[in-house]
Amino acid sequence: MDTTTLQHNISRGSLACVGMGMTLGSHLTPLARSHIEQADVVFAGLSDGIVELWLKRMNADVRSLQPYYKEGKSRLKTYKEWVEVMMTEVRAGKRVCGVFYGHPGIFAWSPHKAIAAARAEGFEAHMEPGISAEDCLYADLGIDPGKFGCQHYEASQLLFYERRIDLAAYLVLWQVGVVGDRSLGRFNTGPAYKQVLVDMLSKDYPLDHEVIIYRGATLPIEKPRIRRVALRDLPYTPFTVEETVVLPPAEPLKPNIAMRERLEALDKQEEANSAA
Repeated sequence: MDTTTLQHNISRGSLACVGMGMTLGSHLTPLARSHIEQADVVFAGLSDGIVELWLKRMNADVRSLQPYYKEGKSRLKTYKEWVEVMMTEVRAGKRVCGVFYGHPGIFAWSPHKAIAAARAEGFEAHMEPGISAEDCLYADLGIDPGKFGCQHYEASQLLFYERRIDLAAYLVLWQVGVVGDRSLGRFNTGPAYKQVLVDMLSKDYPLDHEVIIYRGATLPIEKPRIRRVALRDLPYTPFTVEETVVLPPAEPLKPNIAMRERLEALDKQEEANSAA
């Protein structure tokens, strides 16, 4: 490729990674739809053939990224291949759109890396947010993260690293279905792996503490799936990688007396300054 052609492709090639939301059809924003419709090629990081057929009503050239998955193959290798296949079309001067569930920047490695790669090579790249599983979780479970606070962890990360859990806040654990998988090549881990998670959590939470297992609706005809079990029963409760585990607060918020007294002193100082 000569210099003139390369410069033309850089000026024309672009990448947009958009979120389609969680529920088919009802969560797609007008701007995300516009990126899909105007793209030269659309890559679908989606696991449902019905959703891919729906995308083809907006763009004739929709290519599934699912064939890159394989049992036993590291998901990180798959995600790197996703980045490369999208960048190949961007470098060819095409307007490329990657479509992902929910928000393309949440629990999605490839969109971040692809956008960074495109920008590093001088191409225009943009991420368009979408309604995420977290957004649906708050609505379906009636949780206000501003009331007690809300901490989110990928379940395996909670095991692999030393993290501090606030028992007065909600604890949201993602991808419990593959907790403890160090290979990144499994689609599920068994009860023994989930027992390791329970053993760690039981140091802070009683074994009869309520655990909520949640999965948002992905089709308009579906309802969210919400199940409640005791922490001790989690290892032998079947669920998929798409489901999220929520532990409600285990203790009340504790007043910070020292900080309250300091703020009270500041209030009095402000009042004194105003009166002077």
